[in-house]
Amino acid sequence: MATPRTVAFHTLGCKLNFSETSTIRRQFEEAGFGVLDFEDGADYYVLNTCSVTDFADRKCRYEVRRAQKHNPTAKVIVVGCYAQLKPDEIAEIEGVDLVLGAAEKFNILQHIDTLHDISGQSKVRAGDIHHVNSFIDAFSVGDRTRSFLKVQDGCNYKCSFCTIPMARGKSRSDTIENVIANAREIAQQGVQEIVLTGVNIGDFGNGTEVIEGLKPKKEALFIDLIRELDKVEGINRFRISSIEPNLCNEEIIDFVAHSNRFMPHFHMPLQSGSNEILKNMRRRYKRELYTERVAYIKSVMPHCCIGVDVIVGFPGETESHFQETYDFLLGLDISYLHVFTYSERANTHAAVMEDMVPMGIRKERNKKLRILSEKKRRAFYNTQIGTVRPALLESRSQDGILTGFTDNYIKIEVDDNSMSENQIVDCNMQGISDKMIMRAMPVGVDV
Repeated sequence: MATPRTVAFHTLGCKLNFSETSTIRRQFEEAGFGVLDFEDGADYYVLNTCSVTDFADRKCRYEVRRAQKHNPTAKVIVVGCYAQLKPDEIAEIEGVDLVLGAAEKFNILQHIDTLHDISGQSKVRAGDIHHVNSFIDAFSVGDRTRSFLKVQDGCNYKCSFCTIPMARGKSRSDTIENVIANAREIAQQGVQEIVLTGVNIGDFGNGTEVIEGLKPKKEALFIDLIRELDKVEGINRFRISSIEPNLCNEEIIDFVAHSNRFMPHFHMPLQSGSNEILKNMRRRYKRELYTERVAYIKSVMPHCCIGVDVIVGFPGETESHFQETYDFLLGLDISYLHVFTYSERANTHAAVMEDMVPMGIRKERNKKLRILSEKKRRAFYNTQIGTVRPALLESRSQDGILTGFTDNYIKIEVDDNSMSENQIVDCNMQGISDKMIMRAMPVGVDV
């Protein structure tokens, strides 16, 4: 009997990429491939890439070299956003055997058997992104506690700094029926929590042409999707990965506030606290709307965790603009920040704007906001000391300590040998450790 071919995977970037890698992995498993850890010297390496920052591009090159180190004769296939945006650049990397763009990454098995016959031919299979108009569903498996479920892809927004529309195409969505079917399949794996992922999930809902109107009418809205998911048996927790503030309306907030399964946790990108910079970024809201959203969330869910994306060093961001952002965030009742240093991306409007901010200043501003983020997280954690929150226990360290996350996204640690992974346990929040983890004591078990 022939030895089965083997494959290994590595994912860079967002939760959406992780869901897609997992789906591609299942394709290989169903075709009879053995799946190995990256270090075990597989016959094929599949790298699913991100291209949000220059660092992600460099990381791709590093992973190609790492694959070659583990097996110099392996075939290396690069897929994902970087592969769509810069396919020819990737094809020039020594060791890369095939580059698959957005339209081809889920057809990867069709290309595997041709890899030995493409010497002297183009390694690139990446077409025009405008031809990418179908939705391919995906979800992650392998982690017993949590699954990332893709419900939407692409984006119709034209933010001046962003390459996502060029990497993933126009906004398109799954159907509610198929999302529910996938959620039920995930539930059969014993998974406790599903994280809904996409590029712009608040824009969920495929459009149908309306003759009498100028815009296509949506078959369903994001609120319709989460209402149906709330009924799925076997999944105890749903989380919304990220949602634009202009799409996170009061109807969605109210639904989450009264749901037993959707977690009190919102992650809303802000990007800047300056209306002038927001305008230059071509964002679809002003800071006043963001303030209203945060205030409303806290009015109906005082215990809710709110995460914020911020970009520092955008072209034209003066010290005054940055201070405006800092002061705005300081005054908001938020829980943590994800801080990004602006990096120029080819073919974006921002890349040719004037008044580029020196990289040293960008890094200084990033550091200031990361320090503010830690202060915000500690302040939020402090408000929860003495409360009882349900927590999903996820992993046990070598010294026996269990860690996990509460419904409102507080990382906790539990020193209790009677507890096990993949349990949801009511925990008393007792205090914050030096590692910014909440020490918790179980007060009841709900399996």
